[in-house]
Amino acid sequence: MTHPDDGRLVTLDEIRAAAERIRPVALRTPLLPFREGAWLKPESLQPTGSFKIRGAYNTLAQFSADERKQGVVTHSSGNHAQAIARAARLLGIRALVVMPDNAPAIKVAGVRADGAEIEFVGPHNEERVARAHEIADRDGMNLVPSANDARVICGQGTIGLEIVEQLAEAGVAAPPVVLVPVGLGGLAAGVSSAVKALRPDACVYGVEPALAADTRDSLARRELVPWPAELTARTMADGLRGEAPAPIPFRHLLVHIDGVIVVDEEEIAAAVGVAAREARLVLEPSGATSLAGLLFRGDELPAGPVVAVLSGGNVDPQRYVELLTG
Repeated sequence: MTHPDDGRLVTLDEIRAAAERIRPVALRTPLLPFREGAWLKPESLQPTGSFKIRGAYNTLAQFSADERKQGVVTHSSGNHAQAIARAARLLGIRALVVMPDNAPAIKVAGVRADGAEIEFVGPHNEERVARAHEIADRDGMNLVPSANDARVICGQGTIGLEIVEQLAEAGVAAPPVVLVPVGLGGLAAGVSSAVKALRPDACVYGVEPALAADTRDSLARRELVPWPAELTARTMADGLRGEAPAPIPFRHLLVHIDGVIVVDEEEIAAAVGVAAREARLVLEPSGATSLAGLLFRGDELPAGPVVAVLSGGNVDPQRYVELLTG
């Protein structure tokens, strides 16, 4: 069973309702001063290590009694899987996650730690999407995708609420420039919806790897432009390997996003190191893409205070050492 798409864009009131709903389980992550005129929003500090707990909990908390009995199935390379597993455990809901067989071990362990069942498929996104739909149809479970759901987008949008509030608390009055990693687009859709509703003068940019720049191409043509999975699989940013933006987030990006900048693999790796040395933050490559944009693509941004949303920190220890010493 999938949630119907009513064709609307999410509203500020819906995002505010999500903020109240997730308050018991999601952190109001800090806005950390970084370099002059720049701040970091470290969603890597969330209980499951990424921003995904916001959208997952907002969605599952709205299940009816019957839906809770039916359980939830999802497809994810890792962070959304962990978030669904945690939200389901907290709410007493059975969860089954379809993951790629090359998912990082730390993310697989996180899903298992929260008691969710796992079914592994091949490495391509369409494989796990298809299998999750099969399971939902066969077993009558509720399918909650990682991005293509308005409830998920509203949960992720709570980050945008916090950014605007925290900049005001810090006395920053100038229009902000917000950088958000973009894969399937749920995070960028939510953050841009909230920020633009509260600060129409703000700019929001997606940041994605040059090896998986499907969102850049899709926005340029104002239609979904899929990249082959064998191309997107080349980036170290495993959370940003979707072959195209999801349709519901893309509808929001067409309205709210000011552009997409791309960063290369060396810049992503360097950003992981800068986060460790200068901000004492552990980031996975996907979570460091926005920081890479701040560090290496500043000349592509308008003037103003810059906020980089650091989306996650679930990185295998061995891989992390390689990134820091390579």
